[in-house]
Amino acid sequence: METKRTNKELLVKGLKKMGLSLIGMFLGPTLLYIGFTNQDKPLYIPILIVAFIVCALAIFFAFKGLKVIMDSMFN
Repeated sequence: METKRTNKELLVKGLKKMGLSLIGMFLGPTLLYIGFTNQDKPLYIPILIVAFIVCALAIFFAFKGLKVIMDSMFN
């Protein structure tokens, strides 16, 4: 009979992705705030584009991290 154990290497990968997601969850809205408060500056549009990309990547890494963590526990 085989005992089921958590795959620690996969768990660490998942936690790293969740850490990237956490950084993006703080950085994205901060950049959005900076962009929206400086609408008269020339870098208004590029800052907003970068902020939206960072927010999307934060969501992406959150889902990927959760999937990897679940795979490490239940695979």
